[in-house]
Amino acid sequence: MKTAVIIDDIQSARDYLKRDLASFCPNIKVLDEGDGVLSGLKVIKKNKPDIVFLDINMNDGTGFDILELLDEIRFKVIFTTASDEYAIKAFKFSATDYLLKPIESEELIKAVNKASQLMDSGREHVDLLMDQMRKGEEITKIALHTAEKIQVVELKDIIRCESNVNYTVFYFKSGEKLLVTKTLKFYDQLLSPSGFLRVHQSHLINVSHIHEYVKADGGYIIMANQENVPISARKKAEVIELISSIR
Repeated sequence: MKTAVIIDDIQSARDYLKRDLASFCPNIKVLDEGDGVLSGLKVIKKNKPDIVFLDINMNDGTGFDILELLDEIRFKVIFTTASDEYAIKAFKFSATDYLLKPIESEELIKAVNKASQLMDSGREHVDLLMDQMRKGEEITKIALHTAEKIQVVELKDIIRCESNVNYTVFYFKSGEKLLVTKTLKFYDQLLSPSGFLRVHQSHLINVSHIHEYVKADGGYIIMANQENVPISARKKAEVIELISSIR
């Protein structure tokens, strides 16, 4: 049995979430609730829960204000938000869990199962999320889930990504590799606005690390680390146009 507290300034939102947790997540015991920053801080310190369901915007401040006032974050944070598209993108880059209001039962079950299995959210990952949201559209870092840890990396240090069934292998400037527990399709959608290009069903590259394009053998790219990356026939024209435009 995992313990939880709910912090939201709307009584009905707290009531709905408690009801849904009782119905769909019987392994979660809600110990207490708060209606803002001050009361939320008190219930966290008093109950020391495993999971905190935390609203972002409240009458006396934000959920981030609570987290900044804590010396340690020894629990899993699941944000509840009705926020905009960019905020959701920031959540995905930071690997911090969130539920979009109105909360759907399937998403609640997924978030609770994930929170029950993984480590505490930790100060580093919450700080990354806040940093992403403060910067606006500029995204410079991403948190990557592996089977053992969550690692924060700079986008500029990623050379390429390669599909490995339902996982993705990240290749870095340092020569290191990292097997991450999400699909290449997920990272294609997430990283394409940040200078990454899907050049093949199994390959996503950081355009800034292209070294040269070779026309022989059907065409392929040599990356900055001297690794060859194949190009699918339907992507060839786009790649050639892209490389030709680089100055």
